[in-house]
Amino acid sequence: MAVNVVKKIDNWVKVNRVLLSVSDKSGLDELVPALIEINPDIHFYSTGGTYAAIGKILGEEKATKHLTQVSDYTGQPETQGGLVKTLDFKIYLGILTETYNESHQEDLKRTDAYALDMVVVNLYPFKDTVAKEGVTVEMARANIDIGGPTMVRASAKNYHRVASVVNPSDYAGIIEQLKGNDGKLNLAMRFALTQKAFAHTAEYDSNISAYLSKQNPEDLGNIYDLQK
Repeated sequence: MAVNVVKKIDNWVKVNRVLLSVSDKSGLDELVPALIEINPDIHFYSTGGTYAAIGKILGEEKATKHLTQVSDYTGQPETQGGLVKTLDFKIYLGILTETYNESHQEDLKRTDAYALDMVVVNLYPFKDTVAKEGVTVEMARANIDIGGPTMVRASAKNYHRVASVVNPSDYAGIIEQLKGNDGKLNLAMRFALTQKAFAHTAEYDSNISAYLSKQNPEDLGNIYDLQK
């Protein structure tokens, strides 16, 4: 299988476009205005509750300028129950594209997509979901996040260019580096964030695995209306 082995990258990458979808919304009221102050041309893409939270933080006038709903960007409305929101070619091309790969740059032009420079995503702790009284296997299954971990993993993989941010406690350090470097983050910062990002998804998957391993497959017939 052929893989892209990258040699040429930028140490400092300016953050112009940010994708946000967070369970823990603490610190957004500091992060979002700070990013705009640092780069007045910055743009945000978001979904659901995060989109609403950012819109409230910015107010109508600034939201119109700086904020776009993912479904408006991709041209694909969310499916029923939020089943599919961010799993879209334009989103992942924007996350995974490489700066000095001419083919990738042509793909961006072809699809009218943009390179995304920062992905801010954190996941609702699965262990908190299954700790609730009366939770069934089906309820647990329905709460397994697909798009969130995928965004985290994609952005973390492409630390060459993208900052993958999973912890609000990192916002202050990110803002500090951006302020002192013309709105840019360096490779060392991006790689440190990647280390935390993969730890975040590993813990999430570990909690799912631990819960499922405790369930008896023979009991599933008591949950569903099984069809022949």
